[in-house]
Amino acid sequence: MARDRHGSYTIVIKLGTSSIVHEKTHKPLLSTLSSIVEVVVNLREQGHKVVLVSSGAIGVGLQRMDLQSRPKNLSGKQALAAIGQGRLIALWDNLFGQLGQPIAQVLITRGDISDRTRYLNAVNTLKELLSMGVVPIVNENDTVSVSEIKFGDNDTLSAITSSMIHADYLFLMTDVDGLYTANPRKDPTAKLVEVVISTDAVRKEVSTATLGSSLGTGGMETKLIAAEIATAAGVSTIIASSKRPENIFDIIEYNHALASHPPTPREPLSCAGSPQPEPDSCSGPASPEDFIPSRPPHTLFKPSPTPLRDVKAWTSHTLNPSGAVIIDAGAHQVLARRESGGRLLAAGVLGVQGHFASGQAVRILVRRLPEGSAEEAAKELAHYANGMAATQPSTPTLMPIASMSSSISSLGSLSRTDSGANLADMSTLQPLPEDDTVVLQMDDEIGKWDLEEVGRGLANYNWAQIEKVKGLNSSYIPQLLGYADSEYVAENINVRVPP
Repeated sequence: MARDRHGSYTIVIKLGTSSIVHEKTHKPLLSTLSSIVEVVVNLREQGHKVVLVSSGAIGVGLQRMDLQSRPKNLSGKQALAAIGQGRLIALWDNLFGQLGQPIAQVLITRGDISDRTRYLNAVNTLKELLSMGVVPIVNENDTVSVSEIKFGDNDTLSAITSSMIHADYLFLMTDVDGLYTANPRKDPTAKLVEVVISTDAVRKEVSTATLGSSLGTGGMETKLIAAEIATAAGVSTIIASSKRPENIFDIIEYNHALASHPPTPREPLSCAGSPQPEPDSCSGPASPEDFIPSRPPHTLFKPSPTPLRDVKAWTSHTLNPSGAVIIDAGAHQVLARRESGGRLLAAGVLGVQGHFASGQAVRILVRRLPEGSAEEAAKELAHYANGMAATQPSTPTLMPIASMSSSISSLGSLSRTDSGANLADMSTLQPLPEDDTVVLQMDDEIGKWDLEEVGRGLANYNWAQIEKVKGLNSSYIPQLLGYADSEYVAENINVRVPP
C-alpha cells in the first residue's frame, strides 16, 4: 500500500490485555508489542494517522507486585492500575523511541467526555496530536473509574475514540483472526464470518458466549458492541489477529482494491475464428478480480451509509442516560425518518421514567402496540402529525390558540428571555383540550406497557415539565411552563430501531 494510491487514512488500533501481557506469567509479550510498534511506525511513514488504544495496566501491575490474579475489590484494581499504567506507558515509549516515533498518553473516563465542552476538548487534543505526527496511546483511567463512569471495556473505548476523530478504520486486534460462528478453539466446524452488514443480524448466526482471557474484561460480545458503535459513526471496523499485526497492511490493501474494483461476473471467452488459439489470446477482458489480492483472514463490519452526526454519536454512546421518555408508535415512525432531524414534540410523549434535568441524556422508549392495532397506530401517527403541523407558522388554523400575535405564531422565537411578553397574552389562549382529544395515560399504566428502547437523545426540559406537556401541542408549553426554550421536548435523538 502506498500513499499516492490510497491517500491518508485515520486508523485506530485496539490491543487487549491478552495481546500485551502473558496470561499466566503477566510478563509483557515483547515480540507482539514490537511487531505492533513496527506496523504503527510504517503506517505513519506512509502518511496515515494512527491512534493506539492499549489495555494492560492492571496486568502489568500484577507482574510488578508478583500477584497471581486480579483483585475482586474496586480499590485493589484501581491500585494495580496506578502501579501498572506508568510502567506500561514507559514500555510503549521505549519501544516507539527506538524508531524515533513520539507518543502521548491519553487517559480518559466516560465522565471526562460526558460534558459537551470536555468532550470537544478531548477531540481537539487528539486531532492536534495527530497533526503533530504523534501517536496517542489511549487507555481508560482505571485509577479513578467507577462503574457509573466506566466504558465497560476498551473495545467500547476504542469505538468511541474512532467516532470522536472520524476514523476510517478501527482494528480490534484479538487472539483470533475474526468473528466465527462458534469458538474455533473448541468447535472444528466453526466458520469465519468475512463480512457483517448488520450486527443485530449476525448475533443470530454466531456464538458470543465465550469470554476474554482471565486478565481481560471483554470477549466477542464486547467487540460486536464496539462494531455497532463505530460503524454507526461511519468507521469500517475489523476484527483481526494480534499475532500477525502486519496483516493490517494487507487488509487495508484488500478492502481498498475491493472498493475500487467491485467483483462482477467474468465476461465469456471469445476465440471465434482461431482454430488453435494460444491460451493467452482467449483470456478475455481483464476482470475486477484480477486487481484484487488474496483475502487475508479478518472480519469486516461495513460502516453505515448514513453515519451519525457528531452530536448524535456523542449523545448515543458517551452519555449515561438519566431517565427515559416514553413515546407512542406515531412519534416513533416520524423520528425514524432522517428528515425529522431527531427532534421530538410533546404530542408524541406518553410519559417519563426517572428524574432528569434539562440537557441530560434520556433513553427513548416506544410503547409497543399489540399485533393488529394498525388503526390505533394510524391514530397516533395522525395525532403526532397534527402536532407537527401546529408548530408551522404557515398553518395557523391548526393551532389550539384562538388569537395569536405574530411573535407567538412561531415557537422558535419563544425563549426564557422573552417569555414575559408572551405570557402577557395568556388571556387570549384557549383552555386545554379535554382528555379524549389527547393521548394521555395514568402513571400506574406505564408498568403494564410493553416498552422497547429505540434510541437516545437530549432532554430540553426536565422530567416534571415533560410530564406536564405530554401529549399536547407544543403551543401549550409557554402556557403550562411559563416559558418555552424550544418547541421540542428532546433533540439530537438517534433512533436505532426501525418501526
